[in-house]
Amino acid sequence: MKLYNTLTRTIENFIPHNKNEVTLYTCGPTVYHFAHIGNMRNYISEDILEKSLNYLEYNVKRCMNITDVGHLTSDSDSGDDKMLKGAKREHTTVLDIAQKYTEAFKKDCEKLNIKWPDIVVPATSYISEYIKMTEKLLEKDYAYESNGNIYFDISKLNNYYSLINKNDEMVIGAREDVEKDENKKNQGDFVLWFTKSKFDDQELKWDSPFGTGYPGWHIECSAIAINNLGEYLDIHCGGVDNIFPHHTNEIAQSESYLGHKWCNYWFHTEHLNDKTGKMSKSKGDFLTVNSLIEKGYNPLVFRYMCLSSHYRKQLLFDFHNLDNMKDSYNKLLNKIKNIKDEGNIEEDKIKVYQDKFKEALENDLNTAQALTVLYDVLKSDLSGKSKLYLINDFDKVLSLDLLKEETIDNDLKIYIENKIKERNTAKQNKDYEKADQIREELQKHNIIIKDTREGTTFEIQK
Repeated sequence: MKLYNTLTRTIENFIPHNKNEVTLYTCGPTVYHFAHIGNMRNYISEDILEKSLNYLEYNVKRCMNITDVGHLTSDSDSGDDKMLKGAKREHTTVLDIAQKYTEAFKKDCEKLNIKWPDIVVPATSYISEYIKMTEKLLEKDYAYESNGNIYFDISKLNNYYSLINKNDEMVIGAREDVEKDENKKNQGDFVLWFTKSKFDDQELKWDSPFGTGYPGWHIECSAIAINNLGEYLDIHCGGVDNIFPHHTNEIAQSESYLGHKWCNYWFHTEHLNDKTGKMSKSKGDFLTVNSLIEKGYNPLVFRYMCLSSHYRKQLLFDFHNLDNMKDSYNKLLNKIKNIKDEGNIEEDKIKVYQDKFKEALENDLNTAQALTVLYDVLKSDLSGKSKLYLINDFDKVLSLDLLKEETIDNDLKIYIENKIKERNTAKQNKDYEKADQIREELQKHNIIIKDTREGTTFEIQK
């Protein structure tokens, strides 16, 4: 298998540290709000990576963190604490916010057929490991105490910027959001443990040898990965916005702590953009999986959209594009639905298509090419039984429910029923213009409603 490695900026042959055993780490969400679909594009890419590795007969052990403490809105050690911000927004506790949005994220993953990782670790459950790691970095003189906080000293490393291939001046000059911190020896130094910060009302604090406080954001991923996947990590995943400084800092503290190279392959997914640029929660209004459902889209249409592009290319999202993908996805399902389960299993012919499918996956996860192989199967002269076998086989990776019995997503059903109630109320109030608008809105999403003596019914047309 060949993968693009951000560390070397080249496509490389993938060679695990331990034969066919693969350790895979995913930077998980900061659970202070719903994930937007830009976040979910990243998790779809990582899901495809894991399933592709399994399909290619690697044994994958995957770990993901849940950031429920200490993540700042700025990419430096400044800005607002995201978890605290979420708790204030909803007038509740940080732990309640974390539980609420962890569950919401898990449901989003289920709706997009994203496999939940083998190991999922909330950051707050590993405090002793962060303390242990910080103590060792202090002992090895890679860290220092200043005004109650413990900082990592980047001047101790010659290759700190290796992941981004830029020098110190270029990076610091580009980071307009960095607030000057007089406590640091170098402005690029980052916090391992806070005992003094501007967040005097920080809800979550723990006792430590450095004083009562809480961990910096970056150390959680290093400690969680090392403790669950060992000292040698095969693949580390994340979005391109994690490359600097988060992943740069992970490499610095992990390799200084371990005394050797930590991770061989760095896998990063590009942004999902709308017409204003990168999708982010900081813009205020953002699209979630549920908002797609409320607009009448099957979440798997969005997954199909992501698979139709390459994970290392920026993907432009708009509803015109999504509508085209919806039509394409529904046509695909209809073609498959019309295949008759007849004839014999043609093993030699099946292997030819499986090899082509593997070749697409092995080529830096070329999912668009993998979909092309699927369409080639549909157009082929293979028996119906052979086609259905291959479709089922490919869907172990694609996860598009290609052979699933047609069911209506529960959230979509609730959305339609609410719209019907709203339309009935409008008709009772003789607001026929609004009633017609609701009917037209549903028709745009191929939802046809019919008024009968027994009430209003609906059907979803493909």
